[in-house]
Amino acid sequence: MELAVKTLDGGAAGSITLSDEIFGLDPRADLMHRVVRWQLAKRQAGTHKTKGRSEIAATGKKFVRQKGSGGARHGDRKVPQFRGGGRAFGPVVRDHSFDLPKKVRALGLKHALSAKAQASNIVILDDAKSADGKTKALKAQLGALGFANVLFIDGADIDNNFRLAARNIPNVDVLPVQGINVYDILRRETLVLTKAAVSALEERFK
Repeated sequence: MELAVKTLDGGAAGSITLSDEIFGLDPRADLMHRVVRWQLAKRQAGTHKTKGRSEIAATGKKFVRQKGSGGARHGDRKVPQFRGGGRAFGPVVRDHSFDLPKKVRALGLKHALSAKAQASNIVILDDAKSADGKTKALKAQLGALGFANVLFIDGADIDNNFRLAARNIPNVDVLPVQGINVYDILRRETLVLTKAAVSALEERFK
């Protein structure tokens, strides 16, 4: 697959050939769905917690006699039936993450990249650099290129001025190539790769 290479100013910078083994697959939604679920499950804090009846600070004394009250035969006030009592089967602190084979994760990333390529929502940039780090100037450049909802993937090192200029623009994400992931690719409309990112990806999946 051959794509034109652009500059941030909208000019042409030649062309590049993308590997069909990475960008030319027939996208499978089930694989991408599995990887996204795995990512989001790992992000869950799992710190939600309620107190059970054994954790409530109250006396365990039987508060009403067994017979003759005309009511239920209660033991103490810590049971879930009473206000201030423990919660029955409430959430506890736990880890939501689960295992996913590395081969499935790698395949999911390839299919996400192929899905963007198939939808013609992938753009190759010569490089992603900003001279002055000004948000206003970068926003004008992105507007001229038609980028409203975009993920930039650069090489191993991101240009600091470009990162500073982009961080305050809504719906614009910037990641180094080692941080590329299926969820961020799919949540943005356009995927922009620099030539350094393409080289790193092809080296990674070689």
